[in-house]
Amino acid sequence: MTIRRENLRSTRMHVGEGELPEAVTADSESAPEDRAIPEATVARLATYLRVLDSFEERGVTTLSSDELASATGVNSAMLRKDLSFLGSFGIRGVGYDVETLTELISRTLGITVHRAVALIGIGNLGQALAGYAGFATRGFRIAALLDAAPTRIGSQIGGLTVQDVAFLEQIVLTHHIDIAVLAIPAPAAQELCDRLVACGVSSILNFAPTVLSVPPDVDVRKVDLAAELQILSFHENQKEHRHLAMSARKQTPQREASR
Repeated sequence: MTIRRENLRSTRMHVGEGELPEAVTADSESAPEDRAIPEATVARLATYLRVLDSFEERGVTTLSSDELASATGVNSAMLRKDLSFLGSFGIRGVGYDVETLTELISRTLGITVHRAVALIGIGNLGQALAGYAGFATRGFRIAALLDAAPTRIGSQIGGLTVQDVAFLEQIVLTHHIDIAVLAIPAPAAQELCDRLVACGVSSILNFAPTVLSVPPDVDVRKVDLAAELQILSFHENQKEHRHLAMSARKQTPQREASR
């Protein structure tokens, strides 16, 4: 997906079945920036954006709500409700314009300009994140890599030099860091979080297996890979129980018939 910095169209999206957005003025009463959007909707908007990106790459120009809902794994009613937060009614009968909807969601998510990200912790996970090319196409620029290990400081990853986390505050100011990613052990996470907050960083993505204490105006998103695997394990357990129950029900009539 191309991040468009200029000439971003200010648009509204009709959220009914198969409708196109229409242009509106940026100071309209129901501008997306003025409406509170639930966290769950924000998460789904990011999914819609990823799917729209793939359709745009394939040359698709319009999509119906059913097509977009199916591709993102949600039902059409939820999709229309989510898109209702982006604006008011538009033109009926053709479908969502892929490029316009992509730009509108990008603007709503605040990624029409690239945000500078500091990645702290260049172990195996940190190196994988540092080498991921997809961040740039989603509006994020890895601006700084930091670590405390002398063996990692000074190494090069993706054209960036790993810097000493001791100089965190200076690096945050120099690179105008908007978001920090913590890919570090739990014992070090809170101290580094406190330092980030003290120098003005108010958005943190936390991969450390711990809960961070932050002021009310600081946003933290926690990614717990082990917890996600445990959830999947639960679902596997449920499927196994259902399979055993179904097998038992099938065998019961056979046993009774043989008597």
